[in-house]
Amino acid sequence: MKRTIIDAEQLELEEKVVSIKRVTKVVKGGRNMRFTALVVVGDGNGHVGAGLGKATEIPEAIRKGKEDAMKKLITVKLDENNSITHDISGKHTGASVLLKKAPEGTGIIAGGPARSVCELAGIKNIRTKSLGSNNKQNVVLATIDALAQLKSPEEVAKLRGLSVEEVVG
Repeated sequence: MKRTIIDAEQLELEEKVVSIKRVTKVVKGGRNMRFTALVVVGDGNGHVGAGLGKATEIPEAIRKGKEDAMKKLITVKLDENNSITHDISGKHTGASVLLKKAPEGTGIIAGGPARSVCELAGIKNIRTKSLGSNNKQNVVLATIDALAQLKSPEEVAKLRGLSVEEVVG
């Protein structure tokens, strides 16, 4: 999977906290409480990323998660009606996500974690199905994996040595 480096400072990024978990480590002196925040950032115009932050306080965990997500931004290929260019599935550990192209007026038909990724990527029409694990972190990362694999018709035409009209049909 090829990732292009995007300058996050130039984009107007929105953030959405997908989950906050309290994690505990038992040590000799008692229990250490920490928080883990899963944060998705995107500009609503084809750029999206997800990150994980861990800290002793919730706001600090969210800030770290946002910084991590900004480092992992990907570019999403969208078609003329703000949907994805073709159907695709993504996988991360036990979670699989199926993303299906949808016509204008469909809206975002997706579960919680996949919906936040699609909204922040700027996708307006899509159907998704989460298969396998429903762990929020894995579903978000599987959705980002699928979006990173998308190719535009121009890229496919170039790879096959055909014209765009021949590829699209």
